[in-house]
Amino acid sequence: VKKSTLMSCCSKYICEGCDYANQMRELEGKLQQKCPFCRKAAPKTEEEFKKRLMKRVEANDPFAMCQIGTKRYHEGDYKNAFEYWSKAAAL
Repeated sequence: VKKSTLMSCCSKYICEGCDYANQMRELEGKLQQKCPFCRKAAPKTEEEFKKRLMKRVEANDPFAMCQIGTKRYHEGDYKNAFEYWSKAAAL
């Protein structure tokens, strides 16, 4: 069961309830959807999300590396998954 969301801009996790509350506040106030941590605008496409996540990986962010490793694992790319997880663990 998924109970948190990874913010691709800053690689911070937020619980689903807090994310929902923030989204409701933004919708009710007719505000632009932004990250509650770094205030960067939410990605509009899956491609933009992936690009931001890879930017965090290039910055040696262990949370982003772990996320990419998990994605690779679910795609069946076990070798690359292990490499990302190993890099994340070393940081």
